[in-house]
Amino acid sequence: MPKISVIVPCFNEEAVLPKLFAQLGSAAATWNADYEIICVDDGSRDRTWELLKVQNQKDSRWRCLSFARNFGHQTAVSAGLHFATGDATVIIDADLQDPPAEILRLLEKWREGFEVVFATRKKRKDPLAKKILAWGFYRLLQKMTPLPMARDAGDFCLLDKRVVAVLNALPERSRYLRGLRTWCGFRQTSVEFDRADRAAGVPQYTFKKSFKLAMDGLFSFSAAPLRMATYLGLWVSAFAFFGVVFTLAQKIFAAQFAKIGLAPGAGFPTIVISVLFLGGIQLICLGILGEYIGRIYEEVKGRPLWILRDSAGIVLPEKK
Repeated sequence: MPKISVIVPCFNEEAVLPKLFAQLGSAAATWNADYEIICVDDGSRDRTWELLKVQNQKDSRWRCLSFARNFGHQTAVSAGLHFATGDATVIIDADLQDPPAEILRLLEKWREGFEVVFATRKKRKDPLAKKILAWGFYRLLQKMTPLPMARDAGDFCLLDKRVVAVLNALPERSRYLRGLRTWCGFRQTSVEFDRADRAAGVPQYTFKKSFKLAMDGLFSFSAAPLRMATYLGLWVSAFAFFGVVFTLAQKIFAAQFAKIGLAPGAGFPTIVISVLFLGGIQLICLGILGEYIGRIYEEVKGRPLWILRDSAGIVLPEKK
């Protein structure tokens, strides 16, 4: 009988955990497989860790990790992948917007021979602004990267153990798992589902966190922003050259330009506009370079991706 690992990152999910335990447990009964559920407490400030430990005492198949502080959603998922022992691993959020019942459909595709099965959101109950930004980001990322990035696919997915082994071997720190699973290759497919409302509690993934994730995805898998800075510099230089030619022509043929309302005037406004325009372009280019250099800086420090404070049902190396 195959073994299925389910990774559930949790951050201040006290309100939704009882429903998660019930729904995910009911869904697991339909899989016809042995399973483990690894919940990773990402430095929660409420009773999330206490509830997870109680669940582990009730059912040893619920295994739990607790971070020493908040390291972020993608890091929590990465920690779960590190400790997963299943033949296939499913990643699902704790808020139940991704229905646990849909895992059965992912498993069916895996049993057909696919090694990466991601769930594509057909409908999502989110604010209009978030829907528009998400729609634009996925399509922008798809255009700017050489990889076949899936549209409207979040972290909810199934990964074969061979894919998990590849992901665990990757050393990078600014992890965008949706891109990494595509980069790994293997046989990939998708299933569509309707994304529900959060079952309880308040959203923990703020706009700031979503924006950071989007930047990680863009700058980790594409050099297009650097090329854009180069093209922008060329266009600005060309514009400035034609501006010089136009200004020189105004001085030489002042009378003719005056007849059509383009007589040369005082140069102060033109100078100010030019300086501000070029200054803005330079800052944009420096910002793009800074994004890449900042990621290089994070990589070379070599600090661990996460620090564990406690565990339940998982024997940590220092506890052996």
